[in-house]
Amino acid sequence: MASSSNPFFIFVLLSFLISMLLVERINAFGFPPESSDHISPNTAEDPSISPITAEDSAALAPAPVPSISPSSRPSNSPLPAAAPPIPSVSPASPPRNSSFPPALFVIGDSTVDCGTNNFLGTFARADRLPYGRDFDTHQPTGRFCNGRIPVDYLALRLGLPFVPSYLSRMRSVDGMKKGVNYASAGSGIIFSSGSELEQGMHISLTQQIQQVMDTYQQFILTMGEESATSLFSDSIFYISIGSNDYIHYYLRNVSNVQSLYLPWNFNQFLVQMMKREIQSLYNMNVRNVVVMGLAPLGCAPYYLWLQNSNNGGCVETINNMIIEFNLAMRYIVDELNSELTGAQIVFCDAFEGSLDIIMNHDLYGFNVTEDACCGLGNHKGWLTCISPEMACENASNYIWWDQFHPTAAVNEILADNVWSGSHIDMCYPMNLQEMIAWK
Repeated sequence: MASSSNPFFIFVLLSFLISMLLVERINAFGFPPESSDHISPNTAEDPSISPITAEDSAALAPAPVPSISPSSRPSNSPLPAAAPPIPSVSPASPPRNSSFPPALFVIGDSTVDCGTNNFLGTFARADRLPYGRDFDTHQPTGRFCNGRIPVDYLALRLGLPFVPSYLSRMRSVDGMKKGVNYASAGSGIIFSSGSELEQGMHISLTQQIQQVMDTYQQFILTMGEESATSLFSDSIFYISIGSNDYIHYYLRNVSNVQSLYLPWNFNQFLVQMMKREIQSLYNMNVRNVVVMGLAPLGCAPYYLWLQNSNNGGCVETINNMIIEFNLAMRYIVDELNSELTGAQIVFCDAFEGSLDIIMNHDLYGFNVTEDACCGLGNHKGWLTCISPEMACENASNYIWWDQFHPTAAVNEILADNVWSGSHIDMCYPMNLQEMIAWK
């Protein structure tokens, strides 16, 4: 580690301290601390947090569990809550196919947050450079990436503009007719995931589903029930959530949760909650859902740093948990498709797609597979990205952008796979393009 006399080290520490003071000022004006999407090396248990809240307990029920061809890929603010956000600028979309869905609605965590947390008192914000430096506006927007996130690429495929955050100033009925992004960094499937961090607010999965209900009611009041129902039933709902239930909860052993739930039991708890929330969406006439599985967290730079990995090997115990979760979630999707009349629910295995990129990185054009582009410490996994000086020069050579999030180049590949399986078939029982054609 650099000595305290190093000017760059002093600059980084000062930047971090200033960020802490700013968030303390935000909290002083009425934002209670709840969570952060980035975690510190401290893994001490907080006994004040119960492993399962009353919000979560009803969801637990036992459930049984029932071609790699990489190709080359092209490389590719909103301000804090006190100021009006800078809108995301969508590039010109291709001519829109009239058979395409009218809107894209996004539910999730930091993997798809486009700026929700910019309006919350939290450390989990990507509202400063170098986040967004390779985005269309070259400005931070709240996306936890150097550029676009997967739903940006999918919106363009659908002939839609980039989907605005539910909390943005574009939150009008007209502004929501082509889609809304409810995703919030730090959120999890479990209501209390991340709350032990006491570093800010987030909007949990249950709260996001309530926001969807509020949106649906707004549509009914302004458009009429028939038009609102048609809009929801024809649109695509994209769900990407669950990583924080491991990062901020199970792997931190909050309230000794690991002694209460073995990994498989914890996975079953999560997927049963997911099933309940998807059923809630179905009751709002949602019919077309893409459920993203979890990426290989055991390969993330944070865990390579935490495990002091010098050979670049992923943490298998963590990856095995993720594989089990994805397997259970895929089974739940099969159940839902058989139980919910008229529903088309697709499961896309982000672990499979990401591992394909890692294993075949040369063919995809990546030459750095273990280190993050932006951060400090071994594998750039100790301290997350808080300063432009901490970032690499060319993120398109990297798989990982920061401690936990992939680069825009990886997001584009994964989005291509969700859309058409152009690199590897990772969606079941069909990809998004096939879902639209099936309609």
